[in-house]
Amino acid sequence: MSFELKLTSIAFLLVVILIIASLVVKRHISVKYSFVWLLPCFLLLIFVLVPGILSSITNLFGFQTASNMIFAILIGFLMIIDIALTVIVSKLNEKVRLLVQEVSLLRSNKKHDK
Repeated sequence: MSFELKLTSIAFLLVVILIIASLVVKRHISVKYSFVWLLPCFLLLIFVLVPGILSSITNLFGFQTASNMIFAILIGFLMIIDIALTVIVSKLNEKVRLLVQEVSLLRSNKKHDK
């Protein structure tokens, strides 16, 4: 990896980490969900800073090139995020349904009381 590419990668990852940290501070995302983004950023940062680790892992898992392994890992990571977000949305939909039912019952009781 060339020095320029290494420097650009480090700068990009640091910017992403700062953006995530800023979103946490502003309470736009919770700390729990920030780890979903910070963990891969730190892993990629380690891969950029210590390229021997990436080569060793690539050989261990039998990938032809490190880029293929990174793409496979990222695709798997995106699938995990998708599943996690689907679970979160499903739970929130259930909560909204229950809240609508409770509000309807409260309004119905309020009309009968008058």
